[in-house]
Amino acid sequence: MELDKLNLICCQVRRDILRMVHANNSGHPGGSLGCVEYFVSLYFVFLKTKSKFDMNAIDEDVFILSNGHISPVYYSVMARKGFFDLKELSTFRSIDSRLQGHPTPHEGLEGVRIASGSLGQGLSVAIGSAITKKLNNEKNIIYSLHGDGELQEGQNWEAIMYASANKVDNIIATIDFNKKQIDGSTDDVLPLGNLKSKFESFGWKVLEEENGNKIESVISVLNEAKTHLFKNTPIVILLHTEMGNGVDFMMGTHKWHGSAPNDDQLALALSQNKETLGDY
Repeated sequence: MELDKLNLICCQVRRDILRMVHANNSGHPGGSLGCVEYFVSLYFVFLKTKSKFDMNAIDEDVFILSNGHISPVYYSVMARKGFFDLKELSTFRSIDSRLQGHPTPHEGLEGVRIASGSLGQGLSVAIGSAITKKLNNEKNIIYSLHGDGELQEGQNWEAIMYASANKVDNIIATIDFNKKQIDGSTDDVLPLGNLKSKFESFGWKVLEEENGNKIESVISVLNEAKTHLFKNTPIVILLHTEMGNGVDFMMGTHKWHGSAPNDDQLALALSQNKETLGDY
């Protein structure tokens, strides 16, 4: 798909995120806006899936979202990709909606494979999925996304150690490296140190991309990551992003991690993201 079309989709996804969170005055716009280019690249360029969703994912690539609070971008991209009707986005966080604040598979929502409300668990699930693919002799890829703040959870480091020790080499994990979390910067809450050195010391192949909100850069680093697959080493991408990217008053601060825009703020944010494929 041409870059112009992908950038148009990114703009539309940002509009979806803003309108979804505003409608119920609830949700997490900051991280969602920061991960738009990753999700659009993954779903519209890389992820190989069948036309009909199958929870078993036989002969399919698998995506595991660990930082499930960024569900608005997840839902928008899945709907825009055709997993479910766009009109359902208007039910976000409503009573009896399948589009809950944190994704859950028990609602039968096409595209969602795990419940990801509790942080720090997604990498373990992704590694389990990757091992299953290897046992079944499937040459598919497991992709996963994780917040940098959730790396403060110890379970991640058990999983990171396990993956390299067991040569889980069909996984591409990505860290949304925006250096912010709900209570402030990661350096203020609990410093992560040198993530590149840490992953390397645990036996992972580390790629780092400074332009995580530039879609051609995201595509490039994912393509590079694929060249390192099936070489006995798990792969991680440190993807530098900006929380709230695309909305000037949401950028550069953690305060929009979990806050919804009011009417005036929504109008301003939408004016900065004018390109549309058609709102739901």
